[in-house]
Amino acid sequence: MKITSLTRISALALGAAMIGPMPGFAEDVFIRIEARRDAGAAATGAAELARDVGTDAGAVVSYPLPGGQWHAIAIGPLPRDEAQETLGRLRSAGQIPADAFLSPAEGVSAIPAGETVDAPLADGEPSEAPAEPEAAPEAAPEPEAPPPEDHVIRLAAHEDRAAAERDLAELRADFPDASLWAEGEDSFVITTGPMTEAAATAWLRALAASEAAEPDGTLPEADLGDLLDAGEPGDWPAPPETPAPMPPLEDVQRALQWAGFYEGEIDGLDGPQTQAAIAAEIATWRDSTDPGTAMIALEDRREAWRGEMGLTTLTDDHTGLSITAPTGRITHERTERGLSVYGPKDGSGAALILFAQPGGQQEMLDMTGLITALGWVPAPSRQVSRGAVRLAGEDGRHIGQARARVQGDMVEGWVLIWPASDPLNATRIAAEMADTLERVAPTRAEREEAEAEAAEASEPAEADAAEAGEAETSQAGESEAAADDAGDLAEPDSDETAADQ
Repeated sequence: MKITSLTRISALALGAAMIGPMPGFAEDVFIRIEARRDAGAAATGAAELARDVGTDAGAVVSYPLPGGQWHAIAIGPLPRDEAQETLGRLRSAGQIPADAFLSPAEGVSAIPAGETVDAPLADGEPSEAPAEPEAAPEAAPEPEAPPPEDHVIRLAAHEDRAAAERDLAELRADFPDASLWAEGEDSFVITTGPMTEAAATAWLRALAASEAAEPDGTLPEADLGDLLDAGEPGDWPAPPETPAPMPPLEDVQRALQWAGFYEGEIDGLDGPQTQAAIAAEIATWRDSTDPGTAMIALEDRREAWRGEMGLTTLTDDHTGLSITAPTGRITHERTERGLSVYGPKDGSGAALILFAQPGGQQEMLDMTGLITALGWVPAPSRQVSRGAVRLAGEDGRHIGQARARVQGDMVEGWVLIWPASDPLNATRIAAEMADTLERVAPTRAEREEAEAEAAEASEPAEADAAEAGEAETSQAGESEAAADDAGDLAEPDSDETAADQ
């Protein structure tokens, strides 16, 4: 069966089911801002966020994520429509990260910002008795004072103040702590920091390697002139005393792909694309100037995100495919020839279509044409190569991404549909899916065809066995008749015997 036969599917019914409005249920949701490793850090972050966004946006809270190690910082709970409007407004104002998203509030026990929860004593339980006073310990030696944060990195210099202020506004998109200094009537300097001298030296190299900026050196803050415009407080950690081992490069490439810094093959090779992606990750997130430490922090963020998104392995019986997918947000609806369709769950607005059909390059192109015609990937950009196609597009309602490939004599792949309000997670989930698609079993059609052939092949054998049985029965009957005849010859007739006598 060729893929072109799919054009006979009812396009109206199938397309409307997937790209039509996907209304959500009347449910409360949280606006998820970020996740931190423990409850204390999350409570501190929630208090800071509450100061930043004020009370108009809604209550700022923290709560534990599944597994208990990570804790979310969020705003809510709010009705979904109000949360969607608030999410867009706070993003536009730059008050929350671009990757903030909506998360169901059902079953979540949240702690409002500024509050802590202590375990209460049971009724009648005595409070802990005061401890006996201990002898005062010997005075410990005075710890060494940490190195002063008195150095800055010089990002740019201008002779005109207006030009310097324009450059400062652009640089603050990546460096919120950037500050503007006047070193004379016709000399203006933009810096980032302050930080320790060791950190300034290490971060100067890191920023230069990433091409995120063109820093031209470090200097003590005391050597600068008048501060004209101070930036926000920044965090520039000093390099670790002992570098951390680098995780396996294939894992690093997957994490960098998820973060949007790497578009190459997952091959485990330390090439220029991988090095450039590592440098970009270090300069953007600034966890550490040490590549090993920075990549471990990136993998931690990715793993926490996977838990938040509910990504698990989905094995589809109809297509025989296995893939990592947001199973908490989709539910299986139906199968159509070579398609297995998963629709939105609980008003998530997400959908997934898996497909597998016999064919080659032309059938693969026919399939991607069908995907476009049904509007699953609206107005897509295309990347076509021998044996592979990639589609990406969006409209006001949803984002669509698709991958198709020729694997042996089969055309197989997937389509992801995601809400247009959450583009960052759509890209990240597509990257996870592209890296995990594999065939684990024949398609249902192939299995049914094999069973029919086996049944057909068994029919002649059964007929031969029946004929053999009939022949044996006939031979047995003939043998019995012959035996009867022999008996008759051996025993003379009784009348004849009497006559002889």
